[in-house]
Amino acid sequence: MSRLELTRRQLLQAGGVVMVSSLLPAPLSAFAAESVASPADLPLDRVDSFISLTADGRVTAFNGHVDLGTGIRTALAQIVADEICVPFDHVTMILGDTQRTPDQGPTIASATLQVTSVPLRQAAAQVRHLLTALAAKAFELPAEQLTAAAGQVFVTRNPGRSLSYAQLASGQNLHVMLDKNVQLNSERQNHYVGRAVPRVDIPAKVSGGLTYVHDLRLPGMLHGRVVRPPYVGADSSAPLGGGLLSVDESSIAHLPGIVKLVVINDFIGIVAEREEQAIAAMRQLKTEWKPWAGLPDLSPEALPAALEANPKTDRVLRDDAGTDAALALLHTAVQADYVWPYHQHASIGPSCAVAEVKDGRAQVWSGTQNPHDLRKDIARLLELPPGQVHITRMEASGCYGRNCADDVSADAALLARATGRPVRVQLMREQESGWEPKGTGQLIRVRGGLDAQNRVAAYELKTSYPSNNAVTLPLVLTGKVANRGDVQQMGDRTAIPQYEYPHMRVVCQDAAPIVRASWMRGVSALPNVFAHESYVDELAHLAGIDPIAFRRRYLDDQRALALIDALVARAGWQPRTSPNPEARRDGLLKGRGFAYARYFHSKFPGFGAAWAAWIVDVEVNPENGAVRVAKVWVAHDCGQMVNPDGVRHQVHGNVIQSTSRVLKEFATFDRHGVTSLEWGGYPILGFPELPEIDVLLLDRPEQPPMGAGESASVPSAAAIANAIFDATGARLRQVPFTPERVLAALRSAQA
Repeated sequence: MSRLELTRRQLLQAGGVVMVSSLLPAPLSAFAAESVASPADLPLDRVDSFISLTADGRVTAFNGHVDLGTGIRTALAQIVADEICVPFDHVTMILGDTQRTPDQGPTIASATLQVTSVPLRQAAAQVRHLLTALAAKAFELPAEQLTAAAGQVFVTRNPGRSLSYAQLASGQNLHVMLDKNVQLNSERQNHYVGRAVPRVDIPAKVSGGLTYVHDLRLPGMLHGRVVRPPYVGADSSAPLGGGLLSVDESSIAHLPGIVKLVVINDFIGIVAEREEQAIAAMRQLKTEWKPWAGLPDLSPEALPAALEANPKTDRVLRDDAGTDAALALLHTAVQADYVWPYHQHASIGPSCAVAEVKDGRAQVWSGTQNPHDLRKDIARLLELPPGQVHITRMEASGCYGRNCADDVSADAALLARATGRPVRVQLMREQESGWEPKGTGQLIRVRGGLDAQNRVAAYELKTSYPSNNAVTLPLVLTGKVANRGDVQQMGDRTAIPQYEYPHMRVVCQDAAPIVRASWMRGVSALPNVFAHESYVDELAHLAGIDPIAFRRRYLDDQRALALIDALVARAGWQPRTSPNPEARRDGLLKGRGFAYARYFHSKFPGFGAAWAAWIVDVEVNPENGAVRVAKVWVAHDCGQMVNPDGVRHQVHGNVIQSTSRVLKEFATFDRHGVTSLEWGGYPILGFPELPEIDVLLLDRPEQPPMGAGESASVPSAAAIANAIFDATGARLRQVPFTPERVLAALRSAQA
C-alpha cells in the first residue's frame, strides 16, 4: 500500500503522526544538554528540514535565522499558521539551533522574511496539500471538495464531515522534495499575516521569566575570564597570534579558587570556581607582549586622511560611456567628500557564553547572530567535525551586527575543553567595547554637477569601506587562522544611486580594515546614501529647485514615487528652496530636510529590499551649535507586512538608533587602540532627546515581504544633514553632527 492509500478506518485506527520532518522537536528548554545524534547539515530542498507535525496536530517549524529582538519568531509563526491552516498558538518556531534547523546563512540584511521565510512557507503549504490528499483518500472525494482550516480537513459542503490533522497522522516519516511551485494560500485566506499579532517573546521578557544566556547556570559550572592582547581592537597591523612573549603564572599563584590557566599562543584564559576569583586573576596576571607600531591617527580631524591613505583596490560597479567627457564639460561642478566615523555597537551588556566539551562533542550556549557559522568556527578551533558541535542559541544583549562575531563562545569552548567541565565566560566591559568589531569609518568622494540647463550632467562616486567579516578572535589568537589583512567586498551596498542620471561612474574601493570592523546596521548603505542624498540636495540648491521636485526628474521607480507622494502629503511638505529665509524663530534656526533610499544588500549587485523616505524637522541653536531633531516622518514600503505592529516597532528602532549615530556617536582611538572603553561614556541619544516619530506604513499585501530590520535607517543621515542646511545654510559632510562641528560650519557659512 502506498503512503497515501489510506482508508478513513485505517486513519482513525492509526491515530499516529505525519512526520514531515526527520527532526523530532526536542524540549524547548535552553538548559537541555541531553545527547542528541548529530545530523549532517540539513538539506535546503526537503520539506522535512522546515516543518514537522506532531501527533496532537501541532506544528513545529524550523528556520536557520535567529530573532534579534526584531519579532521574526512571531512573524514566521504567522506565516506558517496561515499556510498550513492551524491556530497561531499551535505553531512553535525553532530558530538557529544547529542540530534542528537548516543552515540558511547569517541573520543579516533584513533577509529573514525576504529570503529564508520562502522555503518555510512552501514547506507548510506542501504539508497542507499532503494532509488534504490523505483526507481525500479517506473520504473518497476529490481534494478540490475539501477545505483545510483550524488544524483539520473537512468536506466543504458538509463541514460536519472532518478529520483533524492528528487523525490524519500516519506515523510515517515523509521525506519529500520541497516543491518550489507549490500552490500557496491567497492573501484573502490569511487569518494572521497582515494583522497585528502580539509578539510571543514579550511576556517572558517583561515578567523576568526569560533566561538570557547571561543567566544560564549548569551543574558543576566553572567561571572563566580572558586576557586580551594590549593591541586593543587592532586588526592585521598588530601581531595578533604571535605577540605574547611571556606569562608569569606565579603572579596569580596566591589567589584562591583558580582551576586552570590556559595559554595557547596569544590566547590566555583563566578558569576559577567563582566569577570574582576569575576576575581577580585576570587583573593580576602579569604578561609581556611584543611592541607594536600602533594605529594611524584616527581622530575626527585626521580620519579622512587616514581613510584616504589606507591601501585600496578599485572595483568598478558602473561606468557609463561618455562619463569622462561629461565631467569635463560641466557647467556647474561640485566635488564633495563625505566622511562616516567608526561606531560602537554599544551592547547594553557584555558578551557571554557557556560551553561544555566532553566525549568528543562540544555544546555551546550562545547569543550568536550566526549559529551555523559559529558551529564551523568552533569545529575548526577544537578540531572536531562540525556535526559534533551543537550551538544552542539563546537571547543575549547586542545585535545589528555585533553578534556576528561571537568571540566569547570560542573563549568558553577553549576553556571548557581544557577543564572538562562547563565553563561560563563573560567579557569585561572594556574588553567588549575594545574588541567588538566596529561599524567602520567610510570615505565617499563624489564629483559631478549640472549642465547649463541646471540638469544633472554626470555623477561619479568612489566609496571606501575598510571592513571584513571579523574572523572569530580566538581563531587568530590561537594561530588557527593567520592574521592577515583580509579584504571583503562589503562597501557596495546601495552604492549605485536610484536616480537615472545621464552619466554615472560608481567605484567601490575595497580595503582591509584599519581596526577590527565588521557588520553594523545599514552596513555601507547608510553612509553611501548619506553621500547620494546629500549631494542631490546640494545640486537642487544650486539649481534653485525644490529638492523633492529635483529628485523626481531622475526617478522612475513607481513604488518610490508613490512612497514619496504619501510622505509629502503626510508631513505637509511645501515646495521650497534651501536655505529657508525664515529659519530663525524663537532664537533657534529651524529647517526641514528630505531623503529617500531603497536598501540594496548582499553580494553585488545584490537585490532590493524595502523602500524608505524621511522628512525631518530640526532645530539648531546658533549660539552653541546644538542640533535637536524635533520630528521625523517616515514612509516605509516593505511589501506585504506580516505583522504591521512589528514593522512599526522596527521603524521606530531604526529612527532612534540612526538619529543617535548621526547626531552623537563616534568611537575614539589613540595609537594603542580603541579608547572608547566605557559604555556609560559612549555618546548615545537619551530619552529626553528622542524626536517625535510619525510612521506611515504602505501596505502591499499582494507583494512579497521584504523585511524591516535596516531599511528605515538608510535615509537618516542625509535627511538630517539636509534639514540642517535648510535651517542654517551650512552643509555638513562629516558625521556625527556634534555641536562643535555644527558651530564651526555655521561660522564658516557666515564668513
